[in-house]
Amino acid sequence: MSSVKITIDNQTVHGNTRELLLDQLEQAGFHPEYQCRNGLCGACRCHLRTGEVAQLDALALTGKDEILICRSIPKSDVELVFSYQLRCNEDAKDRF
Repeated sequence: MSSVKITIDNQTVHGNTRELLLDQLEQAGFHPEYQCRNGLCGACRCHLRTGEVAQLDALALTGKDEILICRSIPKSDVELVFSYQLRCNEDAKDRF
């Protein structure tokens, strides 16, 4: 399992190339928006500023440089941009 860095709003957490981004962000204490967890609704859509992901099958539409974090596994260090302020647990802030 390779280690990768996941950066959001200048905050970086360590992740891996095996698990979905949504799961990894939740484990790190973030609270991204989602509804279905299987690529149908598009609620977890975000902009992939840098890096590369494996985008698993999904029905929700995405635009250029957009990904669904519920269906994306990072292949390299990634920087994500959300259209809303991503909430984070207070105790998780100590990890940055």
